[in-house]
Amino acid sequence: MLARPYRLTRGSDYRLVVRRGSRCGGARVITSVLATGENRAARFGFIISKQVGTAVVRNTVRRRLKAVCAEALPRVPEGTDVVIRALPASSSASFADLRADVDRCLSRLASSTVSA
Repeated sequence: MLARPYRLTRGSDYRLVVRRGSRCGGARVITSVLATGENRAARFGFIISKQVGTAVVRNTVRRRLKAVCAEALPRVPEGTDVVIRALPASSSASFADLRADVDRCLSRLASSTVSA
């Protein structure tokens, strides 16, 4: 589970990451990453719309994404904000599929941030 200090909670933070952050899209999720430069742990936020499915399906997808991000937390630089938007295809995706999509995007965005 992803503890509260590692989660985005304010709508303004979500908007900032989605609008100004680097984006990586896949078949199941779209990941936006923004390096803030602040001296704090990385934070994650999740957007799962009703297009993904019923409340049960959305909560299952959210729990899986939180578990994936908890695993990825040591690899994400401090001060980074990440927003993951689940697409409708994520409703039928396995945990391994979601992990592969998120890991691919995080590594791609991390390498582009370092080289920039």
